[in-house]
Amino acid sequence: MKFKIQLLSILIVAAIGLGSCRKDPVPTPEKVVKALFPGEPSASIKGLYLVNEGNMFMNKTSIDYVDFTTGSFRNNIYNQINPEVTKGLGDVGNDVGVYGSKLYVVVNGSNKVEVMNVKTGKRIQQIDLLNCRYITFSNGKAYASAYFGRIGDPNAPNGIVAEIDTATLKETRRVEVGRQPEEMAIVGNNLYVANSGGYTPSNYEHTVSVVNLTTLKETSKIEIGINLHRLKADRYGDLYVTSRGDYLDIPSRLYVINTQTAQIKKVFDIAAGNLVIDGDLAYIYSSEFSSTTGKITVGYSMLNVKDETLLSRKFITDGTDKEIKVPYGIAVHPITKDVFVTDATDYVTPGRLYCFDASGKKRWSAETGDIPAQFAFVYK
Repeated sequence: MKFKIQLLSILIVAAIGLGSCRKDPVPTPEKVVKALFPGEPSASIKGLYLVNEGNMFMNKTSIDYVDFTTGSFRNNIYNQINPEVTKGLGDVGNDVGVYGSKLYVVVNGSNKVEVMNVKTGKRIQQIDLLNCRYITFSNGKAYASAYFGRIGDPNAPNGIVAEIDTATLKETRRVEVGRQPEEMAIVGNNLYVANSGGYTPSNYEHTVSVVNLTTLKETSKIEIGINLHRLKADRYGDLYVTSRGDYLDIPSRLYVINTQTAQIKKVFDIAAGNLVIDGDLAYIYSSEFSSTTGKITVGYSMLNVKDETLLSRKFITDGTDKEIKVPYGIAVHPITKDVFVTDATDYVTPGRLYCFDASGKKRWSAETGDIPAQFAFVYK
């Protein structure tokens, strides 16, 4: 979805017109690439799940798996493991998370959170949640943001965050936040939610909701920039929040929020499509779309979150960045510091996953499902 929000109404109309004659696609079988890189049988982080969004209305969400113990890459594992699920994982996989013994995949277009066994990938059950978006965890609970309205509806109500008990997999409470809420982060006893208002480009949201986890009530909103999306917390209690701008006159920006004062601490005048924070380093890529030019401008940067300074170094140093058409997902291995970047290519054919070592040199790459987006590490 990302920058294509304004095109949703056109896509919806087209999908309705095609719906009566289109058959559900036949799920692609699993493929395995062995010995892609040297495995480490005793690795404390045994694997990495990658969720591929798949295009809206195409029912092509899929899961790939990197096995660090064997050095293999498994493509499209869900259908192989769960053949009884006739339509596969569903439509538009938007987020993934591991908590305890379970793997959670947020499937936006199918209005559900799919829950699986983290070790086997076997389906446990689904949790129904209208137009759900992202997920995070704390103290035995999962918190899932949801637009809580039909896709593309400019009259959609305020969004919500649903609290889910990870033992019973039942929703226990929910709280209303801003319109079209996106990523979340937890600092102390507060849940922070980036609100986008993405269904109304003439009236974007511009706040982060602050939710007390004890009462599950919204206690305040922090005024930031428009059309917020990514939200990550560092280990110093600050939040890094991306603004997508309006794709016209207002560019993308990265904001730093002090959670103690609930104020903007710093603004980085850089495009920021996504970021991941590992220790004192933030790894950032941008894939900024302009509706004026119809072009995408790609960039990569790093910053030190302790000093809040941009670095001159890049996390891709061998020129491989020129091969990546549309960076779409990013993760950092907590131990080896390898950086994983996905390429959505043309959004309609298989993407690619790249692995770079800590010096920025490519280690390996593999073909993924369509629109590879979100990662979750698996520990022993």
